[in-house]
Amino acid sequence: MSAKYPIIAITGSSGSGTSSVMETFENIFRREGVRAATIEGDSFHRYDREEMKTRQKQEAAIGNLNFSHFGLDTNLLEDLEQLFKSFSETGQGKRRRYLHNYEEAEPYQQKPGTFTPWEDLPEATELLFYEGLHGAVQNETYNIAQYPDLIIGVVPVINLEWTQKILRDKSSRGYSTETITDTILGRMPDYVKHICPQFSNTHVNFQRVPMVDTSNPFVSREIPSADESLVVIRFAQPRGVDFPYLLKMISGSFMSRANTLVVPGGKMQLAMQLIFTPYVWRLMKQRRRVLEQADA
Repeated sequence: MSAKYPIIAITGSSGSGTSSVMETFENIFRREGVRAATIEGDSFHRYDREEMKTRQKQEAAIGNLNFSHFGLDTNLLEDLEQLFKSFSETGQGKRRRYLHNYEEAEPYQQKPGTFTPWEDLPEATELLFYEGLHGAVQNETYNIAQYPDLIIGVVPVINLEWTQKILRDKSSRGYSTETITDTILGRMPDYVKHICPQFSNTHVNFQRVPMVDTSNPFVSREIPSADESLVVIRFAQPRGVDFPYLLKMISGSFMSRANTLVVPGGKMQLAMQLIFTPYVWRLMKQRRRVLEQADA
């Protein structure tokens, strides 16, 4: 953690909805005039798309069917930890982009599934914002979770997460249901071992719960709408959270536990704005205070 160079991390698996949270924060940063640099977790994959396919075939040939991007060895977590450490101390670091599709790749004249060259973070960056799979990893090898000032978990119930991934990958990436199913099965051990434990290191978790039947996500034809869902919001440290204000401002919300707020799915964006705008205010206020003291 760093008062001078704060970090916010969003962690969640592929298809969980972290992109929606990222959009909410981008709106907050733009409205509040915060110069934030975004870090894509996919950009810290160790292999590009073709290299990963080759490695998966090699691993499968020796009996390892669980070689996935969810694992630690398939990502440059040493570089991600170093970026967080460097930024928290100096406000500097390097990043790159992973080009998911032709639209993203065209400006760089590269193939989809490749990485852009590493580059320095923009000058005068005030805050680092990470969205990806491993923003709260903490084990005997890595302690990435020690650096972010705010860690947010996005964790739909598992069948909803699978439904979202299947329909997204079929529509935007052209994958078959069978291919996506194999991916889900192949990464499950890493999901249990490396993704789930991170949600105990978060400051706030958002878990979307559908109010319609998602018993078999592999045959679902549509993602449950926001109005067909509830969002469970758990605060690790509820002290200081103005729950009466949130209950008043978010129609249909209620408390299920002393540290847990439940809101209608259609109010999730509003809840994020109300909850996280004050967090950003506090981080930037602390930053200004430290800079003023350094200049005094």
